[in-house]
Amino acid sequence: MESIILFSMVLILLFIGLPVGISLGLSSILFITFFSHDSLSSVAISLFGVGQHYTLLAIPFFIIASSYMSTGGVAKRLINFAIASVGHFRGGLAMASVLACMMFAALSGSSPATVVAIGTIAIAGMRQVGYSKEFASGIIANAGTLGILIPPSIVMVVYAASVDVSVGRMFLAGVIPGLMAGGMLMLAIYVVARIKKLPAEEWKGFGNLIRGGKDAGWGLFLVVIIMGGIYGGVFTPTEAAVVAAVYSMFIALFVYRDMGPLKGKTWTNDDDTTHARVGFNGMVYGVSFFLVWEIMSFFALSDNETITGGDRAIWGLIMSALLAVFYVYKRSSKLEESISACFLAGLPIWGRNLSMMLRGFFPSLFGEESRKVMLEGTKTTVMLMFIIANALLFAHTLSAERIPQMITEWMLGVGFNWFTFLVAVNILLLIGGQFMEPSGLLVIVAPVVFPIAMELGVDPIHLGIIMVVNMEIGMITPPIGLNLFVTSGITGMSLARVVKAAMPFVLVLMVFLVLVTYIPALSTALPYSIMGPEIVQ
Repeated sequence: MESIILFSMVLILLFIGLPVGISLGLSSILFITFFSHDSLSSVAISLFGVGQHYTLLAIPFFIIASSYMSTGGVAKRLINFAIASVGHFRGGLAMASVLACMMFAALSGSSPATVVAIGTIAIAGMRQVGYSKEFASGIIANAGTLGILIPPSIVMVVYAASVDVSVGRMFLAGVIPGLMAGGMLMLAIYVVARIKKLPAEEWKGFGNLIRGGKDAGWGLFLVVIIMGGIYGGVFTPTEAAVVAAVYSMFIALFVYRDMGPLKGKTWTNDDDTTHARVGFNGMVYGVSFFLVWEIMSFFALSDNETITGGDRAIWGLIMSALLAVFYVYKRSSKLEESISACFLAGLPIWGRNLSMMLRGFFPSLFGEESRKVMLEGTKTTVMLMFIIANALLFAHTLSAERIPQMITEWMLGVGFNWFTFLVAVNILLLIGGQFMEPSGLLVIVAPVVFPIAMELGVDPIHLGIIMVVNMEIGMITPPIGLNLFVTSGITGMSLARVVKAAMPFVLVLMVFLVLVTYIPALSTALPYSIMGPEIVQ
């Protein structure tokens, strides 16, 4: 009876138009006041505990990293690299859009951010070469959902915090399903492209592929830093989020220069001589290799007592110097200048750029565009944390009244096994995902179904991936599918047209959901092999 009263209050408050966070918190307070023996002081303790939850601290920093990486320059570089990779297949531009969404998902952890950043550019590009607006919009709406499946994912952090499992294992568990979902969407596009005879881009050779990878490399290296740092034991997922935020800020402001006072200022000028550019580029490759070497070797060898940091630095300097000299040697052979002359001529370019970066350091950090990014990130964080805080209060109320245990006993009593339980969970989440924001729904449902899953022998990491995939599908199903509204906003199409365009590809994700649900190894193989199974106390 208590569970019926509590859930009824939540539904009534939602239907009269109150926000999700207020509905959850107010229903919990009213229930504790009038129907429970629990003390109202538990409300304050529960809300205070949210502010001290170490895992949840990762969310604002991942949001800031996403905000800086959501610049047009980063998205454009990823799309160019994706086109160079798969654009030569029939339907290649559409497939490249999916690949770009997969790469951007690994930078942002957010589905709406992925749709906006990639969709704004990719949909216009697909329209120019003959794709219909509906086809292009349907692809982006679906591919954008990979933002919460491919790690790092904000939704995974929320799940891990709500049921107290490892964020690191959740990130690892999302790798294979994320690649698989993207691959299935690309395969579906290829089949449609063969039937409809959609155009293919011209293959421009491996040189174009390497150039595309080089341009997108600094953005994609963020994934290496996050995943390598976590699984190399260098820092926790929360600390990885802080590193991601600082790195994203530096890359957007000072390397790519997509925003801030340095926006539009290139590293080399038209009046720089050819041999000066060769020398400068050679030094850039050398410095870049040294930085990457130092980071990667630190991740791999930080626990090694025989190889010191000085040893790694010496080897890195030697290899970096050889790379720089080799590059200048190959390029200077076509010029009349010596290798040393090229290096010396490149030094003023370094000086000019370092001077610009020093002068623009504080104006970039505190300028209008950075303040805007921080403000938008803060708004998103406050909104999300408000929902999570009230949802965890709701979860506390459920736990205090032993409602999950009662539901578990009832389901076991009527003969549910792991197979039928997962069917019920999928149905519940698919319905709920049509009406609620993913993080809010997940924090409500996870504490209820988690004890049942443990009783039935379902792996907690596997359950988390199932829930995340359901959240994906919920973001592209009406009436409240967030990706549908975002796609409608960037294309100017009506919501009904976007829904109709997205539905054929939703079927692909439904097949994917079945595979993920009933093939646990897709989710558990990688985290088991690297970190071992999750032990639930």
